Amino acid sequence: MNSSKPSVRVRRVYDPPEPDDGTRVLVDRLWPRGLSKADAAFDEWPKALTPSTELRRWYHGPDGTFEEFRRRYAAELAAPDAAASLERLRAIAERGPVTLLTAAKEPEHSHTAVLAARLTE
Repeated sequence: MNSSKPSVRVRRVYDPPEPDDGTRVLVDRLWPRGLSKADAAFDEWPKALTPSTELRRWYHGPDGTFEEFRRRYAAELAAPDAAASLERLRAIAERGPVTLLTAAKEPEHSHTAVLAARLTE
């Protein structure tokens, strides 16, 4: 097993693939608006790792804060299906680079930032 920290990066799904992306993982629950299936360049789509519809709606509503979202999303990631998907993705990241793909306009304030941090813990 590799003792160095896994290489995990976050990019927008609309950006063209780069040679050093490694395994490209779409981490949005909904299909990215305006992206055709033919143009979608990703290797995995583990929907169990995506925030629930309820959490996503709460976060984008008037009361949603990133800190509270991060806490609630971490709790969702502890659920059995999500935890299993997280471990599988962590194993992939230990073997080589992983790029988390999202349609979020501000990935640094989205679930992808939380997920990337969890994968490199």
